[in-house]
Amino acid sequence: MPYRMLKKSGRLEPFFTVLKMRSILYLHGFCASSQSWKAQILKKYLAERGLSRLFLCPDLSHQPKTALLQVWECIEKNPHVALMGSSLGGHYASVAAEKFNLPAVLLNPAVVGKIDPSLFLGEHQNFYTLEKFVFTRNDANDLLAQGVRPTPSRYWLLQELGDEVLNPQDAQNWFFGAKTTLLEGGDHSFTRFAEVLPFLLEWLWAFEE
Repeated sequence: MPYRMLKKSGRLEPFFTVLKMRSILYLHGFCASSQSWKAQILKKYLAERGLSRLFLCPDLSHQPKTALLQVWECIEKNPHVALMGSSLGGHYASVAAEKFNLPAVLLNPAVVGKIDPSLFLGEHQNFYTLEKFVFTRNDANDLLAQGVRPTPSRYWLLQELGDEVLNPQDAQNWFFGAKTTLLEGGDHSFTRFAEVLPFLLEWLWAFEE
């Protein structure tokens, strides 16, 4: 794979032709938004390389059924795309990857068959917009109905084993056979995102069925 030197950083980074580069659809987690810190790091990273047009990050509804419809719409408008999802966004990314045959990077992803959505029933507040909303029993049922068996070869699963929200073993079992990176420490937010981002993009852009 050819590499080029970035003038500002002096680092060698992989070079891809513009035609080969997929847009990156980042899917945030529960109670988050397009303003989440990982989304903003990705946005800045692409912008610094003149690739702002490749950044996609919709503000997903708190309602799982509506959120997936938003993802479908985004992909249908941008079919040359790759997926990156964190937490609940990792779940949405895996469902979309199977529906549209796309590669996906999953960061501490939720496995809906291994969580009890009823624990999330009630009122919540978005971490970034401060919007209040209610997660209902219908929302929980819709989320549980979205589980779809993954095709391991299309995923890169990354987990920080210090995740205090989800059991990392659940995703390791569900995505068994996928490219997997397990990192000691960290937390559910995936603290090493900026450090690994260049490698994630290289993998997504080089992915071939």
